[in-house]
Amino acid sequence: MMDPKALRLSPPDPAAYTPRQQEVHDMIVASPRGRVVGPLALWLNRPELAAGATALGTYLRYNTALSPLLSELAIITTARCWNAEFEWFAHKKLALEAGLDPAIADAIRDRQTPSFADEEQEVVFLFTQATMEQRRTDDALYARTLKALGQDRLVDLVGLIGYYSFVSVTLNNFNVLPENPADREFG
Repeated sequence: MMDPKALRLSPPDPAAYTPRQQEVHDMIVASPRGRVVGPLALWLNRPELAAGATALGTYLRYNTALSPLLSELAIITTARCWNAEFEWFAHKKLALEAGLDPAIADAIRDRQTPSFADEEQEVVFLFTQATMEQRRTDDALYARTLKALGQDRLVDLVGLIGYYSFVSVTLNNFNVLPENPADREFG
């Protein structure tokens, strides 16, 4: 699913895995992800990084207090802020499957502010965008987000933004792109 011609760093060769790389690979495959792709494949070059990132990523992707729709909205907003094409490609479909209005995804892709009918979706978008663009949120947006989501979901949202920024930095610096150029939407 990655464009091997574009990669700056290749995943390690499974035939040459160290015992720790094999152990972490197997741990990732046994997780809800079920496969080793994207940044996880690259992080296997440093198996301890891959192990730690997998544990955090599994929590943030599958076990937070946020609904899948809100999580995926935060992920694609973060991906777009970083111009992380592979992350967008991997998660836009999941956001739509979780019930995100395609017009919202299109607006985010086009760097427009979407029109939201749902307060929780709106604050997740605004909070994520402000965090990425201003590196923080102002008091009013923080209070609005806290009121809409509650403390637990707000903490999980901040963790999601941070983790998927880490993912995006990895993807961008190692030039990870969708294999099929038709799947690249940022131009």
